[in-house]
Amino acid sequence: MNRQTTASTCCYCGVGCGVLIEHDGERILGVSGDPAHPANFGKLCSKGSTLHLTGDLAARALYPELRLGKGLARSRTDWDSALEHAANVFAETLAEHGPDSVAFYISGQLLTEDYYAFNKLARALVGTNNIDSNSRLCMSSAVVGYKRSLGADAPPCSYEDLELSDCVMIAGSNMAYAHPVLFRRLEEAKSRRPQMKVIVIDPRRTDTCDLADLHLAILPGTDVALFHGILHLLLWEDWIDRDFIKAHTEGLPELKNLVRDYTPQMVSQLCGISVEQLQQCAEWVGTSPSFLSLWCMGLNQSTAGSAKNSALINLHLATGQIGRPGAGPFSLTGQPNAMGGRETGSLSNLLPGHRDAANPEHRAEVAAYWGVDQLPESTGLSAIELFERVRSGQIKALWIACTNPAQSMPDQHAVREALQACPFVVLQEAFRTTETAAFADLLLPAASWGEKEGSVTNSERRISHVRQAILPPGEARSDWAITVDFAQRLEKRLRPQQPSLFAFEQPAQLFDEYKQLTRGRDLDLSGISHQLIDELGPQQWPFSTGARQGTARLYGDGIFPTASGRAQFITDPYRAAKEQRDARFPLTLITGRLRDQWHGMSRTGTAAQLFGHVSEAVLSLHPDEMRRHRLQPGDLVNLKSRRGALIVAVGSDDSVRPGQAFLPMHWGDRFLKGGVNSLTLPAFDPLSKQPELKHSGVRLEPVNLPWHLFALIEGDVQRHFETLRPLCEAFSYVSLSLVGRERPALLIRAASATAPEPQLLRDIDQCLALIDGPVLAYDDPRRAIGKRVRIENGRITAIRLAGETLAQHWLQGLWLEGRADEQLRRWLLAPMSAPPGNADLQANPGKTLCNCKNVSHSAVCAGIRQGLDLQGLKQQLGCGTQCGSCVPEIKRLLAADLQPVSVI
Repeated sequence: MNRQTTASTCCYCGVGCGVLIEHDGERILGVSGDPAHPANFGKLCSKGSTLHLTGDLAARALYPELRLGKGLARSRTDWDSALEHAANVFAETLAEHGPDSVAFYISGQLLTEDYYAFNKLARALVGTNNIDSNSRLCMSSAVVGYKRSLGADAPPCSYEDLELSDCVMIAGSNMAYAHPVLFRRLEEAKSRRPQMKVIVIDPRRTDTCDLADLHLAILPGTDVALFHGILHLLLWEDWIDRDFIKAHTEGLPELKNLVRDYTPQMVSQLCGISVEQLQQCAEWVGTSPSFLSLWCMGLNQSTAGSAKNSALINLHLATGQIGRPGAGPFSLTGQPNAMGGRETGSLSNLLPGHRDAANPEHRAEVAAYWGVDQLPESTGLSAIELFERVRSGQIKALWIACTNPAQSMPDQHAVREALQACPFVVLQEAFRTTETAAFADLLLPAASWGEKEGSVTNSERRISHVRQAILPPGEARSDWAITVDFAQRLEKRLRPQQPSLFAFEQPAQLFDEYKQLTRGRDLDLSGISHQLIDELGPQQWPFSTGARQGTARLYGDGIFPTASGRAQFITDPYRAAKEQRDARFPLTLITGRLRDQWHGMSRTGTAAQLFGHVSEAVLSLHPDEMRRHRLQPGDLVNLKSRRGALIVAVGSDDSVRPGQAFLPMHWGDRFLKGGVNSLTLPAFDPLSKQPELKHSGVRLEPVNLPWHLFALIEGDVQRHFETLRPLCEAFSYVSLSLVGRERPALLIRAASATAPEPQLLRDIDQCLALIDGPVLAYDDPRRAIGKRVRIENGRITAIRLAGETLAQHWLQGLWLEGRADEQLRRWLLAPMSAPPGNADLQANPGKTLCNCKNVSHSAVCAGIRQGLDLQGLKQQLGCGTQCGSCVPEIKRLLAADLQPVSVI
């Protein structure tokens, strides 16, 4: 085998880690961190290190599919027919209903060149600003925060500031899960300099809090009040930089009048923290030689997201902590190229080069550069507004690329109604298994990670060249190539006999055209090219023509890209979240991330290994809430909000406060019937238009579902998923996940009030290969109980328990061990509920604590009982020696028998 290595970047979070892809020209064989890349220096998280295991070909879209009616199934077609049909539909729609009758909804997973092609298509050719990105759901409040306060959407910091800072505040981010490579850098820096102070602001006690000197477990949504309370103390104690304020800022007098009322006692009550905690936080912020803040979705996904961002930036302006090493407000980007999207104008209110669509001069500049008469004046639709217009029938044709709104958007009932009602939905997507794929009238197969070329910008403004390692499978094509091909066909209908706006044959041509729109602006990329990055390595903007080095930090001279050249203190009062706890909905639902999954699991959800740490959706409740509702771990509840309901298992978790509940954001309808976002609300920030995905009012209602189903089948999991998931719609509760590593399997848990019709079980057994062959079976029709186990070559390959499932963990353990227990036949053929032998056999096989080294939770516990410390566990078991994501959990296990360390 001819093994090759291609340098590229990871496709998950905004850290922009460099990776080395090992391949044979046809298949990706392995992934390792690129030691030469300045974002990660060779380190990868559990998701990045398993990239070669994701993207199961059985889940991929491999050729175009088209249907000519909503009630019809899609069938295979060729690219020419697919794109000609799309061009005809769009042209006819535009002719009859005008340019704002169509819309484009794209993704922070796209490359910069893809983004640019879509923007030029929508604004220059179609003539609409109805182009928005799923970055609206994660980063748009950060955009507004930077622009209002500092004049431009430009994170001023570098990753090395994590290692140089004396005081690091992490707000609204479980950084240990969402940005683990950066968290490791921070962890190592603190181990070298224990005097560094780390403050974590989060309603939950997450793994990130294990590094904290101070954890402020504020009540959800009270961040603005907290930041105003800190500023109140900074002013009171004179922990401010008067010279910086006088020379470089505006607006402090108005803000002082506001924060005068945010006394420590008031803020303590509003935020649910002690006055002493608030005072300690303010002292560290105000007296540390350097102060760095890091934040993510906890601040952004809010109806007050813009205010939260600006209130935090106010602290930096008041202390002069910006533009120098170890200091500054640093937004952590949620997707691999959300920054590139913001730069190219891929939010409805933006234009390329950090321009505003509402600004006539900006529109004229871009129109002149593109060679068109004008750009549309009418305001484009943000994500929530866009899908509302689709639902109301005003949007007739919708093009979705590389994103999954039928999982990620709030208020899923309304979003699915919209997708179902839209006359023509195009989905440009690498994975045909996403929830949105079911609504596509035209499915266009896109290349995925490792299969295309272009560029991405990470959180520190560093541009990397993404290189292609292998050709995309089947007939899949690069996103820019699909977009350009469609645009060329459409312009023949809209601009006949005119020169093409889309004469692109390589992604570098798109980048070279786009970068000239940044010349002379705050993000000047005019000196960067794919070739230069190949020569010099990834570079931070601004990087103007003739430069040989990027810009590590912004605003070191105290000059800001505002009209006056001064940064702006923003005066926004604290406003509570849209839905507060009340008698009808007494709990606050918080959403967040799992350690080993990403977004809607389009990619990570294809790798069984990544389910090892958390295998299924569980609603986390404080033990007091569990007792109040008389619940035991594993019980099912009906979780209801004002928009929808879903049935989910519960778990006891003292990291969540009483009155709150936590559910990971990843579980869509494919894995959990109904999906998490059937509960969340579409209310959004008035400036950023970012929805409040983090904060919903909910209640728990008991459910009586005595009939249970457990099923497991190994091999070809995507095909089994495809056949079994529709059959599960008959059950009230459905949870699907993957399990195993070398022998991946699909695992199903379901429940209903009564037993289903016998034919449904026969259909399920048919899919599980439990009808014929070496199958052990037991049936008790009177009690609606049935058991099936398939044994091949001395080991279990499929299981189905119906009616009672007490032996599920025992059987799953036997399957995992690759054997068929000698007591299995006796148990199966006898009318007994529990498995035979020792009660310990009923225990759950246990989660995988360290995915990188496949070390189980039980193995770590056994090592601790033997007297091993962290270093000993690393040496003997290997856990914690790769990505390090498991280290905080291991430390908690080591400290389990000790008195907890108190935090101020």
